[in-house]
Amino acid sequence: MRIASVGLSLLRLPLVRPFETSFGRMTGRELILVDVHDADGAVGWGECVADADPFYSAETTTTAWHMLEKYLVPQILGREVGSASELPDAWTKIRGHNMAKAALEMAGWDLEARIRNRPLCELLGAPARPIESGVSIGIQSSTGALVDRVAEERAAGYRRIKIKIKPGWDLEPVAAIRKAFGDIPLMVDANAAYTPDDAAHLAKLDPFDLMMIEQPLWEDDLVRHARLQQQLRTPVCLDESITSPEIAADALDIGACRIINVKPGRLGGFRASVAVHDLAQARGVPLWHGGMLESGIGRAHNLHLSALQVYPGARSATPHP
Repeated sequence: MRIASVGLSLLRLPLVRPFETSFGRMTGRELILVDVHDADGAVGWGECVADADPFYSAETTTTAWHMLEKYLVPQILGREVGSASELPDAWTKIRGHNMAKAALEMAGWDLEARIRNRPLCELLGAPARPIESGVSIGIQSSTGALVDRVAEERAAGYRRIKIKIKPGWDLEPVAAIRKAFGDIPLMVDANAAYTPDDAAHLAKLDPFDLMMIEQPLWEDDLVRHARLQQQLRTPVCLDESITSPEIAADALDIGACRIINVKPGRLGGFRASVAVHDLAQARGVPLWHGGMLESGIGRAHNLHLSALQVYPGARSATPHP
């Protein structure tokens, strides 16, 4: 497989409805699409999950475009590779910028799958199969609106519910969902909105039998996550913190989490994602795959990776962006 050309496109898509988290309210999504062509005319597509603003991640579409155009793409043009899994070897001297790297690497995986005429999930190590999906619901205007939204998504067929929380929007919405829907699979995602001083408050979520509380503390604070996990019965799941297989191993070594959220955009692509999957499987740790308001291209990648996961992956509802 020889990389003959690479194209970049910047898109701005409105969301069907606003999506609010602890770090802000989104009404649209800016993203970069990457198309990779081989010498015989086959093309593979990837999507960069960086957003226009540096709120979820330090990377943005501006920084990702710069890295792709100036550093990453030139390293693979004309390069002959036996597999897309070799592409990250071209970027070993380039530090960080995982989202830019992931977009290009995943386009390479898509290209390889098309050349080999095989489902992408098979190249990643999983058989093609139906994928159960959960849904991620942002912060709503009221608990009543949240309950209505959960009912809507359940009727649409989503089997697991994830809601965003933040200080002042946590215990009441969780209690409302439990009252309305009983013991449905339910988890919460804080996007690093809490501090270690909130441990006693977060422990009040324990009686609700949540699947997990995702990323309660700041992303680079594994030690305090470990201390928090000791104070909670609810499993802590790390998301933003897991930026490499090595950090995933460190988090498990010190007990910073009991579950891992695998996001290829955050990890730098599929090769690192599969490595985290293999690590978790070897240690008996559950993991799942979350979404980042991707377009259909990014969601297709997510579904193929989800064939490896334990829990149903979380995405915004299908028609969301």
